[in-house]
Amino acid sequence: GPQPSISNSEGDLLFLLDSSGSVSYYEFSRVKEFMWDLLQPFTFGPKDVQTSIIHISTMPTMEFPFDRYLSRGALQQAIRDTRQLMGDTNTGKALSYAKEKLFSDEAGARPDVPKVLVWVTDGFSTDDISEPMQLLKDMGVTVFIVSTGRGNYLQLSAAASQPPEKHLHFVDVDDLPIITKELRDAILDVIQANRLHAVDITPSSFRLMWPKLLSQESDYYILEYAPRDDLARKRTKQVPGAHTSLVLSNLAPETTYEVALIPESNVHYFPPQTTRVTTLAEEISPAQVLISESGPRSFHVSWAPTLDSVASYQILYGPLPGNSVELLEVDGKHNGTVVENLAPNTTYLVTVTAVYQSGKEKSLSAKACTQEEGSKVRHLRFEDMGPNTLKASWDSADGKVLGYRVRCRRQTGPSSVLSVSPQIHSVLLTDLASGTTNKVCVKPVYKNQPGKGLCRMVHMQP
Repeated sequence: GPQPSISNSEGDLLFLLDSSGSVSYYEFSRVKEFMWDLLQPFTFGPKDVQTSIIHISTMPTMEFPFDRYLSRGALQQAIRDTRQLMGDTNTGKALSYAKEKLFSDEAGARPDVPKVLVWVTDGFSTDDISEPMQLLKDMGVTVFIVSTGRGNYLQLSAAASQPPEKHLHFVDVDDLPIITKELRDAILDVIQANRLHAVDITPSSFRLMWPKLLSQESDYYILEYAPRDDLARKRTKQVPGAHTSLVLSNLAPETTYEVALIPESNVHYFPPQTTRVTTLAEEISPAQVLISESGPRSFHVSWAPTLDSVASYQILYGPLPGNSVELLEVDGKHNGTVVENLAPNTTYLVTVTAVYQSGKEKSLSAKACTQEEGSKVRHLRFEDMGPNTLKASWDSADGKVLGYRVRCRRQTGPSSVLSVSPQIHSVLLTDLASGTTNKVCVKPVYKNQPGKGLCRMVHMQP
């Protein structure tokens, strides 16, 4: 239903819209509805919210600049008229392009307002996103990510602003309305123009943001902050009048701070602005262990978060049941490694231990299963069984085969597929026209992964 109008906010809000061929027409239309529902209550204008859209495709494209549509009706129609471009999912290119446009006059961006990026994705990119995304965040852009696909949680949580539980959402495209209010409120926390507020809150730091108040070169701010339970430990900083943000660091985890910003001007009186900010609980690593890319003799193990206080990680792994274990050492800056030389179709217990620089250790375990070992069938042979008929036979494949699939692509006539039980190693192929060359492929079928086919061309004599 209609939302109450939100008028006390100011910011440049950029949507990074996945317009590539990996997104269906239905998904694209649902995302457009979600974008308008998210924006609908805001007031638009040069002193309010401005918004723009950049398409993720083979090459990034701006749908319209920030200052083109400054009324609800015009903006709603512009979003409805947005058409999908198709092409590749080059998100890294689009992020580099977004960095340029978020701070450019030609795109209608404003120099002294909060910048917000909302990236709506199906979770995949064909190029690297980590470096361009970090550059955006380093320039003060708050990044929200909405993934409508599976995606890589570790990659996306690293790309979003911190903490990820506030800035990263995984939701089916049909359930986007569920997160609309929560995401809008989080954006509002960033672009509220009339008050001091905190963003990028971590266990030991947060960034304070406030509207531009002072203009004289001699003007400055006094910033005071102290733990709520120990106001005697008040600390004071002097901040130049041109600044509208400041990072406070070396803070205590899970602590509420009282913050006051006092503008000092020789021309005007500005009342102090205050806020209260609670730091997050101290992070521990690993808080989660993920197993992926499992094959017959290897799998990838990754963990999160990666903390500066961790010197190294130890990965212990061994088959279940059993007492034998192997050890891998990984540098503390890395968040994953490949475990190799494993037995096929085996369950392993994997324990990741973070060794902190202080000497403390923290461990977390997960189970991992290797796949059954797939193999090509061997020695595919053919025997003439009369007019237009061949017998194809092969040697059995390795592992626990559930059956075999035999495909015959005829030069003339329809292709055929036969499925046979694992005990059968030959089939009759009929209706093969004389003088034609036909392709026969035999592939073993396994429970957990596809087998590898063996193909041969066979020529029928006239």
